[in-house]
Amino acid sequence: MEIIRQQWDNIKENIRLEYDITDIAFNIWVKPLKYGKCENNIVTIMIPNGKPEMLDYIRKNYTSCFQSALSDLLQENFNVIFVLEEDMKPEKNISYDHVAENDHSFAQKTNLNMKYRFENFIVGPNNTMAHSACLHVAESPGKDFNPLFIYGGSGLGKTHLMTSIGHYIVENSKLNVLYVTSEDFTNEVINSIRSSTMTNLRDKYRNIDVLLIDDIQFVIGKPSTQEEFFHTFNTLYQNGKTIVITSDKHPVHMKELDERFRSRFTSGLVVDIVPPAYETRVAILRKYSENFDYKIPNTVIDYIAENIKSNIRELEGAYNQVYAKSMLTQSGGGTIDLAAAKEILKDTISPDKPTVITPPMILKGISEYYHVDPEDITSKKRNAEIVLPRQIFMYLCREMTDITLKGVAALLDKKDHSTVLHGCNKISEEIKKDDEFRETIVAIKNKINTL
Repeated sequence: MEIIRQQWDNIKENIRLEYDITDIAFNIWVKPLKYGKCENNIVTIMIPNGKPEMLDYIRKNYTSCFQSALSDLLQENFNVIFVLEEDMKPEKNISYDHVAENDHSFAQKTNLNMKYRFENFIVGPNNTMAHSACLHVAESPGKDFNPLFIYGGSGLGKTHLMTSIGHYIVENSKLNVLYVTSEDFTNEVINSIRSSTMTNLRDKYRNIDVLLIDDIQFVIGKPSTQEEFFHTFNTLYQNGKTIVITSDKHPVHMKELDERFRSRFTSGLVVDIVPPAYETRVAILRKYSENFDYKIPNTVIDYIAENIKSNIRELEGAYNQVYAKSMLTQSGGGTIDLAAAKEILKDTISPDKPTVITPPMILKGISEYYHVDPEDITSKKRNAEIVLPRQIFMYLCREMTDITLKGVAALLDKKDHSTVLHGCNKISEEIKKDDEFRETIVAIKNKINTL
């Protein structure tokens, strides 16, 4: 229908305004969509080539939006279907070799991993703040939260988020983006010193618009590299360029970090990523399974999610082990069930493996022990039945995790670190003088350790 084709950009813009879609969501999900055809009041909308991961998400979240917008425009009801653009043209033998070549060139220029994008990042309570901050930086590079410092344990998604920022900026602006690990940066500094080519190194790093540097902790303690990065950071920062840094620790906990670095790293925004909760781990595995033709059973996915709690890479590694065995079994006419999966993963998943405790686990354990709503514990309510569980939450977060007083305060509604310190001290004193209360804390901790 020609009117739809003519009004296509206006239709998308109306959807943006009607449903109050953020700029970044619009640019990722809606703006790339193309009008395909209209037959029997069924409108086919195409998703650009090379982005099949968008299909399910767009179907779930934007079908009704487009149906409503089309109906408003043409004053009759329409159904909407989404398809991949290449599936609309089965009669054409299209070569996509040039796409692969462009991707290779792009990866060489920016060092960005092609698979890490916002579209396939699973958001959960463990990373909501970090994800939101990265979206903001991607949408407004160089303006707010500069530098953005993301910290957390290995394999939790720091690199994924950082790389997603790079992809979004490259695709929506003309800014020059460069991703580098601190190890590679160190090697470049060493080689430049040896070959007397420091000028070339400085031209490379001080004339870009966006610097994404991964695992900054490995620069600390290397004087020449540290000094070079310090001046690179200052040059970029003073010129209003975007800097995103990841580390395994908060700057204040990096003991060998020079104070001049600590003050610069904390001058923007510092956000953390903690291990994902069970529901997020399941979502990650189900999303990951979309990369494979053969799907392992949900019972196996649940088993992996229940037992591997600290690291996304370990989750994916366990899935890979089961998948590889599944393919061999399938070719032999068999299937993989839960018992078989347990046998495959017996060296990976051990009942004696220590559990990594997270604040959500502590909150869950306390709320179940006292039969109170978790949201009440983190709220401003001062009911007698809430105050004690809240103080125990403060205390156990400090004892069972490496989260700071300020970090605990951030989990509570409008509490500051002095309130958290007071609560921790009160519980600590009660434990010392009350044997029964001490046993209560032990029972709660045991409950948390079994989650």
